[in-house]
Amino acid sequence: MPHLALYTFGVLKSPLADPAPLTHEFYDVGEAVYRKIGQHPGHLAHAEATEGDRGMLFGADWGAWGEFAVPTWYVKGRTVETTALAATLSLWTDLRPAFDAIYTGLHREALNRRYDWFERTGHPNHVCWWVSDGVTPTWQDGVSRLEHLQDHGSAPRAFTFHGSFTPDGTPARIKDIGPKSDHVR
Repeated sequence: MPHLALYTFGVLKSPLADPAPLTHEFYDVGEAVYRKIGQHPGHLAHAEATEGDRGMLFGADWGAWGEFAVPTWYVKGRTVETTALAATLSLWTDLRPAFDAIYTGLHREALNRRYDWFERTGHPNHVCWWVSDGVTPTWQDGVSRLEHLQDHGSAPRAFTFHGSFTPDGTPARIKDIGPKSDHVR
């Protein structure tokens, strides 16, 4: 049975190492959200650096999730002191549980404040795609799919929750969002 891969990417207004209160607030909220999402029904796994270093993304060992990668439009720093991004890569049982985890509860509250922490880049901030059972998506897969979404819009290869597809490529509808279709998940 295929699983849903989800990659999120945002450019922060200031580096992760910035001592400002807003950066600390982002970390505190982010850590709580990440813990809560990890317990959400339908969540299978998410990429974590094996060493778990706070703020270390580039050069960290991500195991089966591959080498950390970012979209071409990210032009800020790549060291622990200068990195100004937040990215996640996760695996889900289906569209509905992932959607619910993102758009309800603590994560929804954080989304309502996203422009306190993130720049408005004009680029997509998430992408979904289907992977075969037993496949672990990589950071490069996420970047490739996000850039494909940027260039071509939602398609079975790379889509958003609002323009989603089933594993067989049929347009999907998640309870009152997305294009109308005969298939409701």
